[in-house]
Amino acid sequence: MKKTLLSLITLAAAGFASADVNVYSYRQEFLVKPIFAKFTQETGIKVNTIYLKKGLAERVKREGEQSPADVIMTVDISRLQQLVDMDIVQNITSPMIEKNIPAKFRGDKWLALTTRARAVYSSKDRVGKLPEDFDYLDLAKPEWKGKICTRSGKHPYNLSLIASIIAHHGNEKAKMWLQGVKDNLARKPQGNDRQQVKAIKEGICDVSLGNSYYFGKMLTNEKHPEQKDWAASVYINFPDQNTTGTHMNISGAALAKYSPNKAEAIQLIDFLTGDEAQAMYAEVNFEYPVKAGVKPSELVASWGTFKQDSLSILDVAKHYAEARAGIIFYANKITVFIYTGLVLRAIFIRAYRCIDI
Repeated sequence: MKKTLLSLITLAAAGFASADVNVYSYRQEFLVKPIFAKFTQETGIKVNTIYLKKGLAERVKREGEQSPADVIMTVDISRLQQLVDMDIVQNITSPMIEKNIPAKFRGDKWLALTTRARAVYSSKDRVGKLPEDFDYLDLAKPEWKGKICTRSGKHPYNLSLIASIIAHHGNEKAKMWLQGVKDNLARKPQGNDRQQVKAIKEGICDVSLGNSYYFGKMLTNEKHPEQKDWAASVYINFPDQNTTGTHMNISGAALAKYSPNKAEAIQLIDFLTGDEAQAMYAEVNFEYPVKAGVKPSELVASWGTFKQDSLSILDVAKHYAEARAGIIFYANKITVFIYTGLVLRAIFIRAYRCIDI
Protein backbone atom coordinates (compact mmCIF):
# COMPACT_ATOMS: atom_id res chain seq x y z
CA MET A 1 0.00 0.00 0.00
CA LYS A 2 2.83 2.38 0.91
CA LYS A 3 4.67 1.66 -2.37
CA THR A 4 1.49 2.11 -4.41
CA LEU A 5 0.77 5.45 -2.76
CA LEU A 6 4.35 6.63 -3.33
CA SER A 7 4.14 5.65 -6.97
CA LEU A 8 0.90 7.57 -7.49
CA ILE A 9 2.32 10.64 -5.76
CA THR A 10 5.47 10.51 -7.92
CA LEU A 11 3.48 10.19 -11.15
CA ALA A 12 1.07 12.95 -10.20
CA ALA A 13 3.87 15.32 -9.22
CA ALA A 14 5.60 14.80 -12.54
CA GLY A 15 2.40 15.07 -14.54
CA PHE A 16 2.94 11.60 -15.96
CA ALA A 17 0.26 9.11 -16.88
CA SER A 18 0.25 5.39 -17.54
CA ALA A 19 0.59 4.29 -21.21
CA ASP A 20 2.51 7.44 -22.09
CA VAL A 21 6.28 7.29 -22.30
CA ASN A 22 8.25 9.17 -19.66
CA VAL A 23 11.68 10.60 -20.46
CA TYR A 24 14.35 11.95 -18.12
CA SER A 25 16.68 14.04 -20.28
CA TYR A 26 20.00 15.85 -20.11
CA ARG A 27 19.34 16.83 -23.73
CA GLN A 28 17.88 20.32 -24.04
CA GLU A 29 14.22 20.96 -24.78
CA PHE A 30 14.80 22.86 -28.04
CA LEU A 31 16.49 19.79 -29.51
CA VAL A 32 14.25 16.89 -28.46
CA LYS A 33 10.82 18.49 -28.15
CA PRO A 34 10.23 18.69 -31.94
CA ILE A 35 11.33 15.06 -32.31
CA PHE A 36 8.98 13.93 -29.54
CA ALA A 37 6.14 15.92 -31.13
CA LYS A 38 6.72 14.08 -34.41
CA PHE A 39 6.71 10.74 -32.58
CA THR A 40 3.40 11.59 -30.90
CA GLN A 41 1.92 12.68 -34.21
CA GLU A 42 2.84 9.36 -35.83
CA THR A 43 2.03 7.00 -32.96
CA GLY A 44 -0.48 8.76 -30.71
CA ILE A 45 1.81 8.11 -27.72
CA LYS A 46 2.39 11.18 -25.56
CA VAL A 47 5.93 11.89 -24.38
CA ASN A 48 6.29 13.39 -20.89
CA THR A 49 9.72 14.88 -20.28
CA ILE A 50 11.71 16.08 -17.30
CA TYR A 51 14.72 18.18 -18.33
CA LEU A 52 17.64 18.10 -15.92
CA LYS A 53 21.04 19.80 -15.81
CA LYS A 54 22.53 17.61 -13.09
CA GLY A 55 21.71 14.74 -10.78
CA LEU A 56 19.74 12.69 -13.31
CA ALA A 57 21.25 9.30 -12.45
CA GLU A 58 21.10 10.02 -8.74
CA ARG A 59 17.41 10.93 -9.01
CA VAL A 60 16.51 7.71 -10.82
CA LYS A 61 18.50 5.69 -8.28
CA ARG A 62 16.75 7.42 -5.41
CA GLU A 63 13.30 6.79 -6.90
CA GLY A 64 14.07 3.09 -7.22
CA GLU A 65 11.22 0.77 -8.22
CA GLN A 66 8.76 3.67 -7.97
CA SER A 67 10.49 5.71 -10.65
CA PRO A 68 8.21 6.74 -13.53
CA ALA A 69 11.22 6.98 -15.87
CA ASP A 70 11.00 4.90 -19.04
CA VAL A 71 13.79 6.37 -21.17
CA ILE A 72 16.93 8.16 -20.02
CA MET A 73 18.67 10.46 -22.49
CA THR A 74 22.13 11.88 -21.90
CA VAL A 75 25.42 12.82 -23.56
CA ASP A 76 28.89 11.24 -23.46
CA ILE A 77 29.79 7.59 -23.04
CA SER A 78 30.91 8.23 -19.46
CA ARG A 79 27.40 9.25 -18.42
CA LEU A 80 25.81 6.32 -20.21
CA GLN A 81 28.23 3.96 -18.50
CA GLN A 82 27.37 5.59 -15.17
CA LEU A 83 23.75 4.50 -15.66
CA VAL A 84 24.97 0.91 -16.10
CA ASP A 85 27.32 1.09 -13.11
CA MET A 86 24.52 2.41 -10.89
CA ASP A 87 22.24 -0.45 -12.02
CA ILE A 88 19.37 1.82 -13.04
CA VAL A 89 18.96 0.64 -16.66
CA GLN A 90 18.10 -2.68 -18.27
CA ASN A 91 19.04 -4.61 -21.40
CA ILE A 92 17.56 -3.19 -24.55
CA THR A 93 17.40 -4.59 -28.04
CA SER A 94 15.09 -4.63 -31.02
CA PRO A 95 15.41 -5.47 -34.71
CA MET A 96 15.25 -1.72 -35.46
CA ILE A 97 18.11 -0.88 -33.08
CA GLU A 98 20.28 -3.68 -34.47
CA LYS A 99 19.56 -2.51 -38.02
CA ASN A 100 20.10 1.22 -37.46
CA ILE A 101 22.87 1.49 -34.87
CA PRO A 102 26.37 0.14 -35.66
CA ALA A 103 27.63 -2.38 -33.11
CA LYS A 104 30.51 -0.12 -32.03
CA PHE A 105 27.95 2.49 -30.94
CA ARG A 106 25.79 0.37 -28.65
CA GLY A 107 26.10 -1.71 -25.52
CA ASP A 108 23.72 -4.18 -23.91
CA LYS A 109 22.00 -1.42 -21.92
CA TRP A 110 22.43 1.75 -24.01
CA LEU A 111 22.77 2.97 -27.56
CA ALA A 112 24.12 6.03 -29.32
CA LEU A 113 21.74 8.39 -31.08
CA THR A 114 24.27 10.91 -32.44
CA THR A 115 28.03 11.33 -32.69
CA ARG A 116 30.27 14.37 -32.34
CA ALA A 117 33.96 14.84 -33.11
CA ARG A 118 36.48 16.08 -30.55
CA ALA A 119 38.02 18.61 -32.91
CA VAL A 120 40.97 20.99 -32.66
CA TYR A 121 40.31 24.64 -33.48
CA SER A 122 43.18 26.73 -34.87
CA SER A 123 43.61 30.48 -35.37
CA LYS A 124 43.20 31.53 -39.00
CA ASP A 125 45.59 34.45 -38.55
CA ARG A 126 48.37 32.92 -36.45
CA VAL A 127 48.29 29.21 -37.32
CA GLY A 128 46.10 28.50 -40.33
CA LYS A 129 44.64 25.13 -41.20
CA LEU A 130 46.50 22.33 -39.41
CA PRO A 131 48.31 19.84 -41.68
CA GLU A 132 46.62 16.57 -42.55
CA ASP A 133 49.16 14.59 -40.50
CA PHE A 134 48.38 16.55 -37.29
CA ASP A 135 47.25 14.35 -34.41
CA TYR A 136 46.25 14.78 -30.78
CA LEU A 137 49.70 13.73 -29.58
CA ASP A 138 51.20 16.76 -31.37
CA LEU A 139 49.56 19.02 -28.77
CA ALA A 140 52.25 17.89 -26.31
CA LYS A 141 55.13 19.03 -28.56
CA PRO A 142 57.30 22.00 -27.43
CA GLU A 143 56.27 24.18 -30.39
CA TRP A 144 52.83 24.59 -28.81
CA LYS A 145 54.15 25.89 -25.48
CA GLY A 146 51.90 28.70 -24.22
CA LYS A 147 49.52 28.31 -27.15
CA ILE A 148 46.82 25.85 -26.02
CA CYS A 149 43.48 26.55 -24.35
CA THR A 150 41.08 23.92 -23.02
CA ARG A 151 38.23 23.42 -20.62
CA SER A 152 38.83 21.35 -17.47
CA GLY A 153 40.44 17.97 -17.98
CA LYS A 154 37.94 16.59 -15.49
CA HIS A 155 35.07 17.33 -17.86
CA PRO A 156 33.63 14.17 -19.50
CA TYR A 157 34.42 15.43 -23.02
CA ASN A 158 38.13 15.59 -22.24
CA LEU A 159 38.16 12.47 -20.09
CA SER A 160 36.69 10.48 -22.97
CA LEU A 161 39.42 11.77 -25.29
CA ILE A 162 42.05 10.80 -22.72
CA ALA A 163 40.45 7.36 -22.41
CA SER A 164 40.71 6.90 -26.19
CA ILE A 165 44.39 7.86 -26.09
CA ILE A 166 44.98 5.28 -23.35
CA ALA A 167 43.17 2.68 -25.47
CA HIS A 168 45.37 3.42 -28.48
CA HIS A 169 48.73 4.19 -26.86
CA GLY A 170 48.74 2.82 -23.30
CA ASN A 171 48.86 4.44 -19.88
CA GLU A 172 52.46 5.61 -19.83
CA LYS A 173 52.30 7.40 -23.17
CA ALA A 174 49.00 8.97 -22.18
CA LYS A 175 50.56 10.30 -18.96
CA MET A 176 53.44 11.79 -20.92
CA TRP A 177 50.93 13.40 -23.27
CA LEU A 178 48.99 14.89 -20.36
CA GLN A 179 52.18 16.36 -18.94
CA GLY A 180 53.11 17.84 -22.30
CA VAL A 181 49.68 19.40 -22.83
CA LYS A 182 49.77 20.85 -19.30
CA ASP A 183 53.16 22.40 -20.01
CA ASN A 184 51.79 23.97 -23.19
CA LEU A 185 48.73 25.65 -21.67
CA ALA A 186 48.34 29.37 -22.30
CA ARG A 187 46.18 29.75 -19.18
CA LYS A 188 44.49 27.76 -16.43
CA PRO A 189 41.72 25.57 -17.90
CA GLN A 190 38.37 27.30 -17.64
CA GLY A 191 35.02 27.82 -19.33
CA ASN A 192 33.35 25.67 -21.95
CA ASP A 193 34.36 24.74 -25.49
CA ARG A 194 33.01 27.99 -26.95
CA GLN A 195 35.05 30.03 -24.47
CA GLN A 196 38.22 28.45 -25.85
CA VAL A 197 37.37 29.67 -29.36
CA LYS A 198 36.72 33.11 -27.91
CA ALA A 199 40.20 32.99 -26.35
CA ILE A 200 41.71 32.22 -29.76
CA LYS A 201 39.85 35.21 -31.23
CA GLU A 202 41.26 37.40 -28.43
CA GLY A 203 44.83 36.19 -29.00
CA ILE A 204 45.14 34.38 -25.66
CA CYS A 205 45.97 31.09 -27.36
CA ASP A 206 46.32 29.68 -30.87
CA VAL A 207 44.61 26.27 -30.68
CA SER A 208 41.95 24.61 -28.54
CA LEU A 209 40.03 21.39 -28.11
CA GLY A 210 36.29 21.48 -28.71
CA ASN A 211 33.32 19.40 -29.81
CA SER A 212 32.45 19.85 -33.46
CA TYR A 213 28.79 20.84 -33.04
CA TYR A 214 29.76 23.98 -31.11
CA PHE A 215 31.23 25.32 -34.34
CA GLY A 216 27.81 25.16 -35.97
CA LYS A 217 26.14 26.67 -32.92
CA MET A 218 28.52 29.64 -32.96
CA LEU A 219 28.31 30.22 -36.70
CA THR A 220 24.50 30.43 -36.55
CA ASN A 221 24.03 32.15 -33.19
CA GLU A 222 21.61 35.05 -33.72
CA LYS A 223 21.00 35.53 -29.99
CA HIS A 224 24.70 36.13 -29.33
CA PRO A 225 26.07 37.32 -32.69
CA GLU A 226 29.54 37.94 -31.25
CA GLN A 227 29.97 34.17 -31.32
CA LYS A 228 29.84 34.31 -35.11
CA ASP A 229 33.01 36.41 -34.97
CA TRP A 230 34.65 33.89 -32.66
CA ALA A 231 33.89 31.06 -35.06
CA ALA A 232 34.99 33.09 -38.08
CA SER A 233 38.44 33.48 -36.52
CA VAL A 234 39.23 29.75 -36.50
CA TYR A 235 39.45 26.64 -38.63
CA ILE A 236 37.96 23.37 -37.46
CA ASN A 237 40.43 20.48 -37.75
CA PHE A 238 39.93 16.73 -37.45
CA PRO A 239 43.09 15.17 -35.98
CA ASP A 240 44.68 11.75 -36.55
CA GLN A 241 43.71 11.44 -40.21
CA ASN A 242 46.89 9.48 -40.97
CA THR A 243 46.66 7.31 -37.86
CA THR A 244 43.68 6.20 -35.78
CA GLY A 245 41.10 8.75 -36.92
CA THR A 246 39.36 11.54 -35.01
CA HIS A 247 37.89 10.67 -31.61
CA MET A 248 34.10 10.48 -31.71
CA ASN A 249 31.86 10.70 -28.68
CA ILE A 250 28.12 10.19 -28.51
CA SER A 251 24.78 11.21 -27.14
CA GLY A 252 22.51 8.31 -26.37
CA ALA A 253 19.57 6.68 -24.64
CA ALA A 254 18.89 3.84 -22.23
CA LEU A 255 15.84 1.96 -21.01
CA ALA A 256 15.17 2.58 -17.31
CA LYS A 257 15.40 -0.52 -15.12
CA TYR A 258 11.87 -0.20 -13.74
CA SER A 259 10.24 1.30 -16.85
CA PRO A 260 6.45 1.17 -16.30
CA ASN A 261 5.78 1.57 -20.04
CA LYS A 262 8.44 -0.63 -21.59
CA ALA A 263 6.70 -1.30 -24.91
CA GLU A 264 6.09 2.41 -25.53
CA ALA A 265 9.64 3.22 -24.44
CA ILE A 266 11.16 0.81 -26.95
CA GLN A 267 8.85 2.20 -29.62
CA LEU A 268 10.20 5.71 -28.89
CA ILE A 269 13.82 4.56 -28.93
CA ASP A 270 13.24 2.77 -32.24
CA PHE A 271 11.84 6.01 -33.64
CA LEU A 272 14.90 7.96 -32.46
CA THR A 273 17.16 5.65 -34.46
CA GLY A 274 15.18 6.11 -37.70
CA ASP A 275 15.87 8.37 -40.67
CA GLU A 276 13.44 11.14 -39.72
CA ALA A 277 14.62 11.64 -36.14
CA GLN A 278 18.27 11.25 -37.10
CA ALA A 279 17.92 13.96 -39.74
CA MET A 280 16.21 16.27 -37.23
CA TYR A 281 19.05 15.78 -34.74
CA ALA A 282 21.58 16.58 -37.46
CA GLU A 283 19.83 19.72 -38.64
CA VAL A 284 18.99 21.25 -35.27
CA ASN A 285 22.16 20.54 -33.28
CA PHE A 286 24.89 20.09 -35.92
CA GLU A 287 25.71 16.56 -34.75
CA TYR A 288 26.54 13.59 -36.96
CA PRO A 289 23.79 11.00 -37.44
CA VAL A 290 24.76 7.59 -36.09
CA LYS A 291 22.61 5.75 -38.63
CA ALA A 292 24.41 5.05 -41.89
CA GLY A 293 22.95 6.79 -44.91
CA VAL A 294 21.50 9.80 -43.06
CA LYS A 295 23.30 12.93 -44.19
CA PRO A 296 24.61 15.62 -41.84
CA SER A 297 23.27 19.15 -42.17
CA GLU A 298 24.47 21.25 -45.08
CA LEU A 299 26.63 23.37 -42.77
CA VAL A 300 28.28 20.35 -41.14
CA ALA A 301 28.84 18.76 -44.55
CA SER A 302 30.69 21.92 -45.62
CA TRP A 303 33.42 21.12 -43.08
CA GLY A 304 34.39 18.12 -45.19
CA THR A 305 34.56 14.39 -44.67
CA PHE A 306 37.12 12.85 -42.37
CA LYS A 307 38.33 9.54 -41.00
CA GLN A 308 36.60 8.66 -37.75
CA ASP A 309 38.22 6.55 -35.05
CA SER A 310 37.15 2.95 -35.58
CA LEU A 311 37.64 2.19 -31.87
CA SER A 312 34.46 0.90 -30.28
CA ILE A 313 32.94 3.36 -27.85
CA LEU A 314 32.82 0.41 -25.44
CA ASP A 315 36.63 0.33 -25.45
CA VAL A 316 36.69 4.03 -24.60
CA ALA A 317 34.38 3.38 -21.65
CA LYS A 318 36.71 0.65 -20.35
CA HIS A 319 39.52 3.19 -19.90
CA TYR A 320 37.47 5.99 -18.42
CA ALA A 321 38.52 5.25 -14.82
CA GLU A 322 42.18 5.23 -15.88
CA ALA A 323 41.71 8.58 -17.60
CA ARG A 324 40.29 10.09 -14.43
CA ALA A 325 43.14 8.55 -12.41
CA GLY A 326 45.63 10.21 -14.76
CA ILE A 327 44.18 13.62 -13.96
CA ILE A 328 44.23 12.90 -10.22
CA PHE A 329 47.84 11.68 -10.50
CA TYR A 330 49.04 15.08 -11.69
CA ALA A 331 47.13 16.80 -8.91
CA ASN A 332 48.36 14.61 -6.07
CA LYS A 333 52.02 14.15 -6.95
CA ILE A 334 52.69 17.85 -6.42
CA THR A 335 50.71 18.60 -3.28
CA VAL A 336 52.59 16.04 -1.17
CA PHE A 337 55.36 18.58 -0.64
CA ILE A 338 55.19 21.12 2.18
CA TYR A 339 56.63 24.53 1.39
CA THR A 340 56.16 28.04 2.75
CA GLY A 341 55.98 31.54 1.37
CA LEU A 342 56.36 32.17 -2.34
CA VAL A 343 57.48 28.61 -3.06
CA LEU A 344 54.26 27.23 -1.54
CA ARG A 345 52.22 29.66 -3.62
CA ALA A 346 54.01 28.54 -6.79
CA ILE A 347 53.41 24.89 -5.99
CA PHE A 348 49.68 25.48 -5.41
CA ILE A 349 49.40 27.30 -8.73
CA ARG A 350 51.19 24.43 -10.46
CA ALA A 351 48.94 21.89 -8.76
CA TYR A 352 45.80 23.78 -9.77
CA ARG A 353 46.86 23.72 -13.41
CA CYS A 354 47.59 20.02 -13.20
CA ILE A 355 44.16 19.24 -11.78
CA ASP A 356 42.37 20.97 -14.62
CA ILE A 357 44.21 19.84 -17.75
